[in-house]
Amino acid sequence: MINKREENYSKWYTEIIIKSGLAEFSGIRGFMIIKPYGFLLWEMMKNELDKVLKDTGHENVYFPILIPKSIFSKEIKHTKILSEGCAIITHSKIKKTENKKHIIIDPKSKLEEELVVRPTSESIIWNIYKRWIHSYRDLPILFNQWGNAVRWEMKTKLFLRTTEFLWQEGHTAHSNKEEAINEAKKILDIYTDFSENFLAIPVLQGIKPYMDKFHGSEYTYCIEALMQDAKSLQIATSHFLGQNFSKAFNVKFMNHNGKKEYAWGTSWGISTRIIGGLVMSHSDNRGLIIPPKIAPIQVVIIPILHDEKLDTINNIAKDIFNILIKIGIRVKYDNRTNFTPGWKFHEYEMKGVPIRINIGLNEIKSKKIEVFRRDTYEKKLVPINETKYFIKKLLNKIQKNIYEKAVHRTKKLTIKIDNYNEFKEHINNYGGYILAHWDGTKYTGKKIQEETEATIRCIPFSYKDKKGKCIYSGNPSSKRVVFSKSY
Repeated sequence: MINKREENYSKWYTEIIIKSGLAEFSGIRGFMIIKPYGFLLWEMMKNELDKVLKDTGHENVYFPILIPKSIFSKEIKHTKILSEGCAIITHSKIKKTENKKHIIIDPKSKLEEELVVRPTSESIIWNIYKRWIHSYRDLPILFNQWGNAVRWEMKTKLFLRTTEFLWQEGHTAHSNKEEAINEAKKILDIYTDFSENFLAIPVLQGIKPYMDKFHGSEYTYCIEALMQDAKSLQIATSHFLGQNFSKAFNVKFMNHNGKKEYAWGTSWGISTRIIGGLVMSHSDNRGLIIPPKIAPIQVVIIPILHDEKLDTINNIAKDIFNILIKIGIRVKYDNRTNFTPGWKFHEYEMKGVPIRINIGLNEIKSKKIEVFRRDTYEKKLVPINETKYFIKKLLNKIQKNIYEKAVHRTKKLTIKIDNYNEFKEHINNYGGYILAHWDGTKYTGKKIQEETEATIRCIPFSYKDKKGKCIYSGNPSSKRVVFSKSY
C-alpha cells in the first residue's frame, strides 16, 4: 500500500516513483538512480522527441560536460544566476593519506583554469560557433544535444528537482531575428504536441514575465501544466536569445549585402522532470497511470495457470502475444511461476500498464479473455478471435480518456478573479490557475508571491482580454496573466 494522494501528496508521489520501479535515492542529495523501468520510460519519450526534431531538420551533437570558467563567464547575464548553483572542478587528482585509509585532494594537481560542470551549454556552444559561422551560407545551424546537466539544488525531489538531470537541449543560430523567433515558437509547438498527444498532459502556452525569463535571453516561451494537487509545473521552455550570446562570443557572419552582423540564437529544452509531471498528472492511489502512446508496456498478459490445462493456457497466451506484437503493440507475457496472479496484478497496476489480459480455465471454457483497463478499473470479457481489434481500439480510448480527464481538471481549476482578497482566499483554499490583471512591475509580482506563494506562471497566448486594473496595486494593466502555486 502507498500513502493516499489526498492525505499526503508529497509522500504519495515519492512512494509511487520508488514502488513502481522508476527511480530511487542514491544516497547523494539531489542525485537519483533511474531504474530500468524509469529509464525505459525516458527512452520512449526521448525516441519520440528525437524523431520529431530530426524530421524538422535538427541534428544531434555532443559537446563536453566541462566548460572552462573563462568561457562560461563571458555572457554576464547568463552567468549571474547559473553561477549560484554550479559545480566547479578545481583539481585533477586525489591521493592517499599516510595511513592509506583516507584520500585527499592532491594540492599539486590544481588546474590552471577551473572547469564548470555543465548547467547548460550556451557558452561552450557559442564559443565554438565563432569557428563555424562566417557567412549567411553557414546558417541556420540547428543542433540538439541529449545529455545531462548539474545544477546544485537546495531542495530536491525525485525527477522534479534534482541536482543532476537528463535532458535534451537545443541550440540554433540564424541569420535574422524573425527566423530565430519562429524557431523558438516552433519548438514550443513541438513540446506542446508531445505533451498533449503523447503524455496526455494539457498545457498552457505563454511567455514568461521579464523578471523570470532565462538570463541571457530576450524572451522565454514556456508551457505550464496543472497537476492533481492544483499546483503548476513548468513542462518545457524555449528561449529567443536575440544576439546576446553572439555578441558575447563575437559570432559574426557576412550577410547577403556583404556586411558583417551578429548571429541570432535560440535555445530550448525538456528534461526528466517531465516524468515527474507524468506521475503527478495521472496517477492514483494504486500507482502509476501511463498513457498508452508512451507506455513502455502497453499490454501485459497474465496466465492463471492450472496444472491440468497448463499447455493450453500457455499456447493461447502465446498466440495472443504474437498477434499483438505483429500489429505493433508493446506487449509482455508474464508466465513466471514464482509469483501469484494476484501479486502480478498489483505489480502491473503499480507500474501503470494500460491493459491487462487474464487467461485461465474460465476464459478457455468460454473462448474469451478477461481484459482489464488500468485507467477506469473496468473489466470485460472479449472473444479471443476479436482480441486484435478490441485491444487496438481500447488503447486509443484509454489515451483519450486520460487526456480528457486532465483537461476537465484544468478547466475546473481555472478562474478569473479581480479582487485581491478573493484571490488570496481562492489560492490558499483551492489553488489552480487564477487569471488576474498585473501591472507589469517586478515589485507587484514579488509582493503577491510573498503574501500568497503564487507566482506568475506565464502571460498566456490563448487568452484575449480587455484592459483592466492590477489586482494588487490598482494600476492600469494591459492583460491578464496566469498566477498559480508551483513546483
